[in-house]
Amino acid sequence: MRIASHRLVQTTVTMKRLFLTLCTVVLALAGWAVSRDNYTVIISLDGFRWDYPEAFDTPFLDQMAHEGVKAVMTPSFPSKTFPNHYTLATGLVPDHHGIISNNFVVRKTGKVYSLGNKEMRNDPQYYGGDPVWLTAKRQGVTTATIFWVGSDVAVDGDHANYWHDYQKEHKELTYDKRCDEIVRLLSLPEAERPHLVMAYFDDPDAAGHRNGPICRATRQAMEDMDLRLDVLWRRIQMLPIAAQVNFIVTGDHGMTWLDKERQILSTDYLDSAWVESMYNDFPVLINATRPMYVDSIVNALQGVDHLRVWRRGQVPAYLNYGNNPNMSDVIVLPDIGWLFGDKEQLKKKDRGSHGYDNTMSDMWVAFRAMGPDFKRGYERRGTFRNVCIYPLLCHLLCVSPSANDGSLGEVSDLLK
Repeated sequence: MRIASHRLVQTTVTMKRLFLTLCTVVLALAGWAVSRDNYTVIISLDGFRWDYPEAFDTPFLDQMAHEGVKAVMTPSFPSKTFPNHYTLATGLVPDHHGIISNNFVVRKTGKVYSLGNKEMRNDPQYYGGDPVWLTAKRQGVTTATIFWVGSDVAVDGDHANYWHDYQKEHKELTYDKRCDEIVRLLSLPEAERPHLVMAYFDDPDAAGHRNGPICRATRQAMEDMDLRLDVLWRRIQMLPIAAQVNFIVTGDHGMTWLDKERQILSTDYLDSAWVESMYNDFPVLINATRPMYVDSIVNALQGVDHLRVWRRGQVPAYLNYGNNPNMSDVIVLPDIGWLFGDKEQLKKKDRGSHGYDNTMSDMWVAFRAMGPDFKRGYERRGTFRNVCIYPLLCHLLCVSPSANDGSLGEVSDLLK
């Protein structure tokens, strides 16, 4: 039995090596050669608006642009944290992977998915698609995640080889300790070392919400993150594998200014008898108490200045939204910088927010990358969609992607 088992392991390893070699050859023939010996570290900074490196003093991000590539990425709609982080991981727009907002009603059960509902947040049935840490793991690549959205959920019954529970470890695993963990993972023996490390950092989003996007406090938060990334990169450069590391820094969405003068109170237009549930996010998702009240809600809001309103299934195609089975009866989207909601929503004191139309430039995201597989000193003209990150990561890892909404060709100009 031991001999048979040993032969099986040898056969599996041999097949894996053959697959990776074939993958490398195919990609090389396509003109985008990669090495299966390389490593990829991708860092997400929550609320990393595309122009923060231009507006603030970020020497490390400037260095990345000089030594690698600089680009602007459009988020998927809605431009919120959970939907977009899971889009980056799966290459699917939120309407397709299922995390359609930070909060939504599950239509079959009436239960509410929300970030504060531990049972629902950790239920894998709401996380569709194939996150890259599982795509790669199934194909023999060791993977690691540090608080990436969805990575602490047993999607398809599995996790990355190394992962952390955000709800249990968030306070303990500070930003500096997350950097320590990245270095530790890349310092493991070769057989145990992950070739993909995905890490999430909460800033500068919190500063942007409290103070607005372009201001002193957000500047400080962004410049602190830049310094932290610089130290992390210097530590990576001290490792034996330094020349093999692709380093990517990007985010989930941008940030725009809010103003107390730009508010629309929902109760000025909607009868409470019509509304079963309304989640005061962007977009605002409304479910009617009865089917006949859907028209009442839509008609009441149709034509209100600075609002767009749609029935489920009738959202404009360019937003790729509104057809998911859990989509609400009515979707309401304020103009960028405007608020729509009840008194509880409108009394919040945030100076900045996001979730708006993803074609608005305030929602766009910065992208920097450098390493052996990226061009040097290349600035991309025009934006690319964030669904392309998944096929890009699969390419860098030399694994076959699962079905997704992205395109490697859309970002191939970033590669050598």
